[in-house]
Amino acid sequence: MIQTLKSMTLSLSLLFTAAIPLNGWASAPGEASCLSASDLQAYRQRMKEAPNKTLRRQIDNLKCTPEERECLEFLYAYLPQADMADFTPEYWLANVRCALRAREEMPWGKDIPMREWKHFVLPVRVNNENLDMARPVFYEALAERVRGLSLREAILEVNHWCHEKVTYRPSDARTSSPLSAMSQAIGRCGEESTFAAAALRSVGIPARQVYTPRWAHTDDNHAWVEVWADGKWWFIGACEPEPVLNLAWFNAPAARGMLMNTNVFGVYDGPEEVLRSQPLSTRINITSNYAPVQQATVKIVDSEGRAVKDAEVRFCLYNYAEYFPIAVRTTGQDGTASITSGCGDLVAWASHDGKFAVGKISASADGVMTLKLEYDGLSNASIDMDIVPPAAKANVPEVTAAMREENNRRFAQEDSIRNAYTATFPSEEECVAVARQLNVDADTLTRLLTLSRGNHSTLVKALQRLTPAQRKGAMLLLQSVSEKDLRDIPEEVIMDHVLSFGGRDRYEDMTVEESLYTLCPRVENEGLTAWRAPLTKAMTREMGKKRGDMPALIEWVKRNVKVADDGMNFAMSPMKVYERRECNARSRNIFFVAAARSLGAEARIDPVTGQTQWRAAGKGDAEMWRNVVFETQAPAQEIPQTGTLRLDFTPTRYIIDPKYYTSFSLSKIEDGKARLMEYPEDATWSKTFSEDVILEEGQYALTSGQRLADGSVLAHTEIFTVAPGEKKTVPLTIRNNEQALSVIGNVNAENLYTRLDNGVTESLLATAGRGYYVIACIQPNHEPSAHLINDIAAVSEQLEATGRHLILLFEDADHASRFRRELFPALPSTLHFGIDKDGTTRREIEASLHMDGAEMPLVVVADSFNRIVSASSGYSIALGERMLQILRQVAE
Repeated sequence: MIQTLKSMTLSLSLLFTAAIPLNGWASAPGEASCLSASDLQAYRQRMKEAPNKTLRRQIDNLKCTPEERECLEFLYAYLPQADMADFTPEYWLANVRCALRAREEMPWGKDIPMREWKHFVLPVRVNNENLDMARPVFYEALAERVRGLSLREAILEVNHWCHEKVTYRPSDARTSSPLSAMSQAIGRCGEESTFAAAALRSVGIPARQVYTPRWAHTDDNHAWVEVWADGKWWFIGACEPEPVLNLAWFNAPAARGMLMNTNVFGVYDGPEEVLRSQPLSTRINITSNYAPVQQATVKIVDSEGRAVKDAEVRFCLYNYAEYFPIAVRTTGQDGTASITSGCGDLVAWASHDGKFAVGKISASADGVMTLKLEYDGLSNASIDMDIVPPAAKANVPEVTAAMREENNRRFAQEDSIRNAYTATFPSEEECVAVARQLNVDADTLTRLLTLSRGNHSTLVKALQRLTPAQRKGAMLLLQSVSEKDLRDIPEEVIMDHVLSFGGRDRYEDMTVEESLYTLCPRVENEGLTAWRAPLTKAMTREMGKKRGDMPALIEWVKRNVKVADDGMNFAMSPMKVYERRECNARSRNIFFVAAARSLGAEARIDPVTGQTQWRAAGKGDAEMWRNVVFETQAPAQEIPQTGTLRLDFTPTRYIIDPKYYTSFSLSKIEDGKARLMEYPEDATWSKTFSEDVILEEGQYALTSGQRLADGSVLAHTEIFTVAPGEKKTVPLTIRNNEQALSVIGNVNAENLYTRLDNGVTESLLATAGRGYYVIACIQPNHEPSAHLINDIAAVSEQLEATGRHLILLFEDADHASRFRRELFPALPSTLHFGIDKDGTTRREIEASLHMDGAEMPLVVVADSFNRIVSASSGYSIALGERMLQILRQVAE
């Protein structure tokens, strides 16, 4: 991909050479310069320290105007080291010219203040996405579309265009590039917001991605976009157009947020609170834009009660069954650290010199909470905390009925435009035909091409170029990468790794599992590059007769690769690490794995522990993995000393098999800091922890919790140690409050059903909207189901007054055809009948609540965050009243 971008940027630089007049904005009388004195000093220092000693000369030799050079030097002053290494000066110059063109040609261009322009328009990177050349593509698509609009109108119009191109789909944590997201037509919220911010910046509109690292009231996070217009910042839901600014489905959740923040490129001097200031970026706190705030302060003391300076304090939220740090502070001379946050409870986890402390910062408490560093690496403890989120109080701007109707019309039109594009993706029949032509397994190729979405032609072209024997290797490779990789893996990456794999014909007997740590180009969560051929050649030359000696490779890396942390933690491509010999620790670890695989060894970064490892011998034997140790004085490898852990749990009425990340999680405590063990998402108590699990020796924290319907959590943490050879049993405690509504299960609000009133197939969420709603699986001509509908009719007006929707689902079209709605005339207008598409919703409810074969009607109260807070199965009296009571309770 990098080589492709190099050629692309060169042509683009030629394309835009004459795009900006020589008397452009930077040299206009009275206008601020993009490059301040401190920026210039930072640029010169970066060039002085750069491992590539010819970089300054390459930049100086570029043919560009003074304005372009200033912008280029501003970018290079603060580029992450990975971006500086992996992308050429021509790439950055081409993007500078695009930014200047938009400033020159867009009607609002000259009105954007320099601070907002250079930090929120000029930079290419929005967050941690793979970079591409989206800016000129987006400009050509949008410039004429927004040219005659006001700045605020243009923002709304760009978001409508974004919705034409991309819609929401959850996925893994790697962030696709904007052009990749457009090719796929889908993205998670982080990708939608990156895409929208890139589109807005392409036409000269300042935009920044906003993250709430985790919600306080539910297990999730979210990202959206803030835009600058008329002297202030506004927000939009990325790729979710609304009629006005400052309106999105998350108005209410954001009002309950504990922290909203954004990363700013470079040294930023805006009015917002600085959460973290680093040489290359500034993280700012913008929580007060959305929610009431408080000052949360903690004082850290030692066992004698003396203030501890330089203690690390992690301000955490309970989310996904862990204490997730939303901000990290260091105590001052007086031992205190503070953060401006929403008005809810936080958990403080403090550490210093191997000792640590855990405690709750209550929103209702005044003054400073004191935490004593009472635990060390041998401590055992049980800690209970009741954690309460901020109260809900949304501030929603007014929208007229006409505005809403027009927005809905455009929304549907944009859906049809995007759907017309995705309809060009290959059908199952077309995939089977390609498989026959290539003589590969039809089921496997159909699955791969379907998952690859807009990248399907890349996969087919690569397979067509390969011999039958090589094609087997390509099929193994494609099965070894993630679903998202299939959607944006370049052809050159496939060809490089298949054709250069060890120089051996091993594909015939290789399994997909064996390919994961050998053939697979994916190491961690980095962008995929064609590293195998050049790295194999380079490392074979470097290692000589020690080619297969992994301890020798570790020592080579220790001697030759300097670790320099730039605070950004972006992954540099393996070949650039080899060429530069300087990178951050993450890039070094990825490089080692890539180098080991290029030399024919099995290597990985353990997905659970995060340890860099290589396999000494054997297959499928966990004891054969060796941890790589890069510290200067440490031996090159270590055989982990292990014990085992078993969790003791007694099932309850609704919690029969607790899920990892939902009900509990396990973290290893190292130097007083907790690091989450990332077990697979489908891990449960019975599947993973009811029997002995191998753990490295050390100290651990088992955190569990029950989230109640109001968003509060009954949390419990068990701190314990595991010694080598020890068989440890620890109780899995999930606290409960029988008097309050609890989250007892899950059902996906994106599940589809077909409405009986208009025949449209849509999601539960599309009908119910955000918040709580009722789902009932019913049968026709069925007395208990009839009782349910009559009970609803009895409180029809009250249910309608809640504004909550009720969705009653039949099993199939035949059942629906036998139902007579006219027999139940007095039903609320918020009630909808439909057909459960493929029985998905009923199966999910039954599985989540452990009610397989549940009697009808099956009724649950759920919300748009997929949580079930109440359930009923079979014949029951006064269900309508019960629904009303619950809907009123959750509204309080």
